Amino acid sequence: MSAEATNPVSEAGATGPDAPGRRRGRPRIDLRRLGRAALLGATAGPAIRDRLPDAIGHVADAHRAHHPEADLAVLRRAYVLAESSHRGQTRKSGEPYITHPLAVTLILAELGAETTTLTAALLHDTVEDTEVTLDQVHTEFGDEVAYLVDGVTKLEKVDYGAAAEPETFRKMLVATGNDVRVMSIKLADRLHNMRTLGVMRPEKQVRIAQVTRDVLIPLAERLGVQALKTELEDLVFAILHPEEYEATRALIAGNAGAGDALAVIAEQVSGLLREAGVGAEVLVRPRHFVSVHRVRLKRGELRGSDFGRLLVLVAEDADCYAVLGELHTCFTPVVSEFKDFIAAPKFNLYQSLHTAVAAPDGAVAEVLIRTHQMHQVAEAGVVALGNPYSGQEATEQAPGAPGDDGERVDPTRPGWLSRLLDWQQSAPDPDTFWTSLRADLAQDQEITVFRTGGGTPGTISLPAGATCVDAAYAQHGEAAHGCLGARVNGRLAPLSTVLQDGDTVQPLLAQDSTSGPAPQWLDHARTPAARIAITGWLQAHPETAKIPAAAPRPAAGVTADRRSGTRLRAELPGTDTPAVRPAGCCTPVPPDEITGFVVRGGSVTVHRTACASADTMRRLGRSPVTVHWGDTAACRVTLVAESFGRPRLLADLTEAIATEGAAVVAATVEPPSEQRVRHTYTLQLPDAAGLPALMRAMRDVPGVYDVSRAKHPASPRP
Repeated sequence: MSAEATNPVSEAGATGPDAPGRRRGRPRIDLRRLGRAALLGATAGPAIRDRLPDAIGHVADAHRAHHPEADLAVLRRAYVLAESSHRGQTRKSGEPYITHPLAVTLILAELGAETTTLTAALLHDTVEDTEVTLDQVHTEFGDEVAYLVDGVTKLEKVDYGAAAEPETFRKMLVATGNDVRVMSIKLADRLHNMRTLGVMRPEKQVRIAQVTRDVLIPLAERLGVQALKTELEDLVFAILHPEEYEATRALIAGNAGAGDALAVIAEQVSGLLREAGVGAEVLVRPRHFVSVHRVRLKRGELRGSDFGRLLVLVAEDADCYAVLGELHTCFTPVVSEFKDFIAAPKFNLYQSLHTAVAAPDGAVAEVLIRTHQMHQVAEAGVVALGNPYSGQEATEQAPGAPGDDGERVDPTRPGWLSRLLDWQQSAPDPDTFWTSLRADLAQDQEITVFRTGGGTPGTISLPAGATCVDAAYAQHGEAAHGCLGARVNGRLAPLSTVLQDGDTVQPLLAQDSTSGPAPQWLDHARTPAARIAITGWLQAHPETAKIPAAAPRPAAGVTADRRSGTRLRAELPGTDTPAVRPAGCCTPVPPDEITGFVVRGGSVTVHRTACASADTMRRLGRSPVTVHWGDTAACRVTLVAESFGRPRLLADLTEAIATEGAAVVAATVEPPSEQRVRHTYTLQLPDAAGLPALMRAMRDVPGVYDVSRAKHPASPRP
C-alpha cells in the first residue's frame, strides 16, 4: 500500500513522538478545516461546493457507468480528506502520493465496485501513512468504510518486526471473512503498486513479486477477479522470469496479424448465430502474456488462432446452450476441450461454457460462451456482487447474505475461506501461518464431499487431493485425533484414501479420548488445518513419534498340544481310534456341523461342513469320515481381528480376550498396511458357548472393525 510513499519531513531526519512516520501520539486534526481548505478555498460559494473535484472526474465517470444513480457526495468528501492528509507526500517515482489512492479507486470503479468500496479505497492509506485516525474515519464515513480501511491497514514493523507481513495478511484475511471487499481493495492496491514497481531496487521487486505470485494471485483467482489476476500474472512474469517474458513478448509482436485467423472464424460464427435467430455478441479475446506462454509450452509451435479465444456473449442461460449446439452442429468440435461451468460453477463463482471447434481450413478456435452477467462476474468476481450484505435474506440461494445469527457471510465462505479462517486460528506462529497459507493457496482445485454420521449431514469443501485425514479434521476438529479409519461411499477405507468429488465420507472415531494421531498421518494430510492439528498433538506427545502405531510384533511363543481341548470322536471302521484334530483353515467348534477326512499318517482332520477345503476334498474323490463332538464343552478356535492401527491396540485386544476367560495359544500380528492391521489368535475356550460373546467383546475394542473365524491357514511367519 504505502511501500512507495515518502514523507519529506521524515526523510529530513525527524525523530521523536511527533514524527510524521509514527501514528503514536499524533494530534487529532480538524477534518472540516482541511476539507474546506482543500476543496472550497476561503471564499467558495454554493455553486463550487456541489462540484466534484476534477482530480476524480474519471473515477466518477467509471462509477456512473456501472451505477448511474450513485451519490457522489461521499466520494467528494473522501477525496478531500485523502488529498489533504497525503499532501506533501510523494511516491518513489516523484509523483504526488494522492495519485496512488486515485489509481486504486479507478481500478475498482472500472470493475463495478459500489460507492462504499470506492470511498474506502480513496482512504485506504490515510490511517497507515498520515495523521488521520480510524476513529475520525468512523465518525465521518461510518462503520463500513472504517472497517474496510482498518482491514487493509498494515501492522507496523516497529511492533511486529519480521512478523509484520504475515500478521498483516492474517489480519486482512480475517477481515475478509466478515467483508470480502477488504481483499478487493488490497488486490487493486497491489496491482497499482506492481504497475509502478520499476522504481524499486531489483531485490525488492523480486520479493514483492514473489509474495504477489504466492498469495495475491491465488486470492484473486479464488475471489474470481480475473481482470486483476491476469494483469498481476503478467507483471510478476516480467519480474521473475524476464527471459521467458521477453521471448513471449517477441512472439506476440511477431504475430501481430495472428488475430486475423480468429476474426474470420468470429465472422463465420456471427453469421451462423444470426441465421439461427440467436442474439449474440462475438468478440476476439487476445490471450495475455502468461496464457500465451502456457499454450506454447503445451502445444509447441503456435498457430494464429492460438493467440486468442472467441468470446460469445448472450442474454440468457438457455442461449448459451443454443450457441453450443449451433457450433457443434456446423463446426467440428474438439470433444476433449468441452467443459460446462454453468451447470457446475467453479468454487470462485465462475460460470461459462468452454469448447473448441475446428474450422474447415483446420484452424482450431477455443470458444467461451456466457451471458453478460456471467461475463461481469468472470471479470470482476466478488467485486461485481456490489455490497453482498445489503439486506438479503439468508438463504442457500443468496450466498453472501447475513446469517441467521446476524453475522455476515462471505459469498465464498462455504469453501476455501472458511477453511482458511478455521486453521489460521491454530497456527502457532507467523512462520507456520505464512508457510501454510502459501501451501493452501497453491491448491487451486476444490472438491465437495458429503458427510454422514456424527453431527449434521451436509457437505465439506476440500482441496483436490485431500484424504480421509483431511475430511476427519474438517468435520470433527481436534476430536479427529482419535480417528481409526473411515467409510468412503459405504465401504471401509484407510485414512490415506484420496477423496474424489462427490464421495460420501464417514470418519470412524475411537471411544477412547486419549487416542492420538500417528506420525504417518502427516504423509496423508493435505490441508493446513489437519497438518497443524497433527503436528501440535505429536509435539505435545513426543513419545508417540518414537513408537509407530500398531508396530508389527513377533509371533507369540505360546503353544499347546493340538490333541487337547475339545474332544472329537471319529468313526473309522477297521482301524484303532485315530488321532483327530480340527482343521486350521476353518477351526470348527461346537456346535458347528462337521465332517472329517483321513490325511497322511492315518489321522483325521475335521472341517466345518461348509468349509471350502472340505468341498475341494469331495471333488477330488476323498471319502468323508463321520465325526462327532465329545462330551466336553471346551474348544480351540482361531479368530482373525481386522483393525485400524493405533497405540495399545494389541494390549486392549488381549485384555478383552482374557476378560472373556479365553487363553491365548498362539497369536500373530501382521505388519500394518495402509493403517490397517490383521491380528490372528488361536484361543482355548473353556466353553464353546462363550464364542459369540468373545467375538462381540473383541469387536467392541476401539479400532477393531471386524472379527471372524479363520477361513484359510495362517501364513507361515519368517
